[in-house]
This record gives sequence, structure tokens and C-alpha cells, in this order.
Amino acid sequence: MFTWMDALPKWVPVARLQEMAFNASKGALRIVVIIVLAIILVRLSGTMIETVLSRARGAQNGKKPYFDERKLKTLEPLLKSVARYVIYFFAGVAIIGEFGIDTTSLLAGAGLAGLAVGFGAQNLVRDVINGFFILFEDQFGVGDYVAINDVSGIVEDMGLRVTRVRDFGGQLHIIPNSQISKVTNFMGAAMRVLFEVGIAYETDVERALKLLSEDFEKAKVEIEGIVEGPTVLGVSDFADSAIKLMIIAKTKPMEQWRVERELKLRIKQLFDREGIGIPYPHHHVILERDPREAHAGDLKD
Repeated sequence: MFTWMDALPKWVPVARLQEMAFNASKGALRIVVIIVLAIILVRLSGTMIETVLSRARGAQNGKKPYFDERKLKTLEPLLKSVARYVIYFFAGVAIIGEFGIDTTSLLAGAGLAGLAVGFGAQNLVRDVINGFFILFEDQFGVGDYVAINDVSGIVEDMGLRVTRVRDFGGQLHIIPNSQISKVTNFMGAAMRVLFEVGIAYETDVERALKLLSEDFEKAKVEIEGIVEGPTVLGVSDFADSAIKLMIIAKTKPMEQWRVERELKLRIKQLFDREGIGIPYPHHHVILERDPREAHAGDLKD
């Protein structure tokens, strides 16, 4: 039976070509298997991390959680990212080995190259080191409202190199971890609401304090997010046109602004019902007629 190989010149090493083609097909198959295994391992590692962290939440049998939800939201994407990079790295080394390259010498050379590059990538090293300190010292986590340097907003993502913070204007700030020198975390156990409300000097102060105290007892139940209070502390100042009363309350994190707005609305509605005025700056315009104009008008009459 005549084949295309019979048409080749006698000097062409057909057997060698067949061997090379067979080896290449085996190598290509192994590379595909390595890639598929890497993808499977990445997904399995992600599932395992989710399972372990779900157990750390202590949801089973009513156990007390080992980590709070905020820290788990930070750890989960970080651990998945580290596992993904490690798996892809070793998969890449295995693929390079399929091309006949000595991976042992390659890894040794990579170590020396990494050392040399490290001197020129000190900022990257500082980013990673500071990222570890931020994570394990629990300075802040995903979902926290923080002020970092001159940026304030909600932490959307934390990595070993950068932290992403979205401000209330919707802008996303990407901050290298090495540049995070000062952090203010507003996510305490409870946030404080503190403001003043003014009443006219003619108002019965004792009556106003009593009305506020009675209404605040209802507010504790009707306004969600209140942890403690609200309480009227008493007279805080004698202003130019008003007696200032100090109001204080404690709320759940990130609820302080909403609670303050609702309390101020309740106070305004209460004062309106009880006839208590809230002083505000206003002007009286008095128009007087020029006496010369008035005299001229009388002469005409």
C-alpha cells in the first residue's frame, strides 16, 4: 500500500520524524492534562477554603464562631488568591519541564533573579509585608468604614499588595499597603450620636426635657439600630437666641447617620405638636416713609 511517506526522498529520516511526532503528541497531551488538573485543583482549593471557613463561623451545633464575619470576608478571597497563584506556579514549572528544560536549574536561577529583582522592587516587598501586618493585626477588614491617610470610605477589597476603598462619592481608591501609615477604623462595637437642639428662652425647660425623655422611650423601640439611649443630657449652652439641649445615643456601626436623622425628625414633630418653638435667625424689614416726601404729598393735597 502506497502512503505519502513513500513519496519522500530516501534521505529524509522518516522513522525519526515519526518518533518526534509521537513524542510531541504525548507532550501536548501531558500539557493539556497539567492545565486541566491545575484548573480542577484551583476550584477544589476554593471549595475547601469555603468549607473550612464556614466551619470557622461556628454555625454548626450553636458553637461560638472562631472568627467574626468581617474577618472571614477578608480571609476568604485572600486565601483563594494565594492558593491559585501557588497552583498556577507549579503548573507552569511542570509545563516548562515538558519542553525538556531543567526545572531544577530554572528554579535556582529564578531564586537568584528574584533576589536581584528584590533590590529594585523594595516597594512591592514593603506592600506585601505591611499587608500581612494589616491582616493579622486585624487593623480593618472588608466592609469596614475607615479613614486611611486622607481617604475615607468602605473597604471593598484587601490584598497583600493593595487595599481598595470606595468613598461615598462612588470613587474607588487603590492604596498600596506600604503607604498606609495611619488608619482610623469607625467600626467599633457602637457608634455615638451626639447633637444639640435649641428651644426658645420663653420655653419651660423642665417640660421640654420631660417630653423628650418620654418620646425617647418610644424611639428605642421604633427606631432600628439603636444600642443605647437616646438620652437628653440636659442644658448644654445658652446661645444668642436659644437654650441648647444635648442629645446622645449609641447605634450599631454605620447606623449613626440614619438614627440621627430620624431622631431630629421626631424632635421637630414633637415640638410642633406641643407648641415648642425652635429659634432660627430671621430678619424684620421695617420700611419708613421719607418725611420730605410725606410733606410734599400734603402740600399737593
